Amino acid sequence: MLDDLKVIHERDTQDALGIAEKQTEQYMHDFGFKWQPPKPVYDVIVAGMGGSGLAAKAYKVGNSPHVPFEVVQGYDLPDYAHENTLLICSSYSGNTEEVLSVLEDAISEESVRQTPMVVVVASGGKLLEKAKAQQLPYIELPAGFQPRFTFGYQYRALAEILNATPLQDNQIPLIEAAAKNLEQRIKNWLPVVPTKNNLAKQIALEVIGKSVVVYAGPQLWPAAYKWKISFNENAKQVAWDNQFPEFNHNEILGWTKQPVDKPYAVIDLRSRLENPRMQKRFEVTERLLSGLRPQPIVVEAEGANQLEQLFSTIALGDFVSLYTALLNGLNPTPVELIEKLKKALAG
Repeated sequence: MLDDLKVIHERDTQDALGIAEKQTEQYMHDFGFKWQPPKPVYDVIVAGMGGSGLAAKAYKVGNSPHVPFEVVQGYDLPDYAHENTLLICSSYSGNTEEVLSVLEDAISEESVRQTPMVVVVASGGKLLEKAKAQQLPYIELPAGFQPRFTFGYQYRALAEILNATPLQDNQIPLIEAAAKNLEQRIKNWLPVVPTKNNLAKQIALEVIGKSVVVYAGPQLWPAAYKWKISFNENAKQVAWDNQFPEFNHNEILGWTKQPVDKPYAVIDLRSRLENPRMQKRFEVTERLLSGLRPQPIVVEAEGANQLEQLFSTIALGDFVSLYTALLNGLNPTPVELIEKLKKALAG
């Protein structure tokens, strides 16, 4: 079925696979952000949920400035925020209520804390309206996408904001070089490439009908988190993720007994750039759990550096989850239950 282009087009009516194919363009998108922080920046907070929060988590792993960097995924601005804090409020839709709450907390005249420096990232919505009304610096993302399909835009936006500060050297050339490298890899996962030569299609066929558990070490954990997001939202197939070495301190025992029949698919995202002890943990864990859990599908990250491996592994997960959605007979794009949840919360 995955080699039948007619069936693929019939199910993928909003061309999610086409968006995945062109994701390298997002990393290359120049927002032309011009801003200078009015005060020295001592720490960075990014408020963002879902895909918006993921971009910050990935940035923290690969390009984090040499100051405290926290990702907030809740309603409240941390108490330690002060006038030398750079607060980035990121929501693709611009209507994420948690992010709006953090922004309101930051700029409220009733607040007893010092007002942090705020930059907004959104495609529209209330967040962008507030930024314009309050004359806050902002980056306006291209509209018309589902948030999970905009990782590249959001990663690039963070780079441009942080490059506007003295906190780090210009990261844009590194990001664009990694994106050009990714462009070649994506060609191996396109619908026109038959299953026998297409790793993304092969993995999708292995995980169909199972709950997916994705593991990675610190270098690739943001990619594991993106795979979890993509399986849940694209394939509507429940998935979890966890990070080594924390896995070895508790979750490893969960695989040893109940349930006896384990209807799961295990995916290990591995990198030769991880600490050698981390690599050994994956090998020892696989040996100790042999016969107690499904044999893991091992994905060896491709790329000469951490950024290339991160982008490549994230993109592969996008294609795997999209092909899984098609195998499930679904259009990958709609997220109707999330929209219903938002309406119910707003009511």
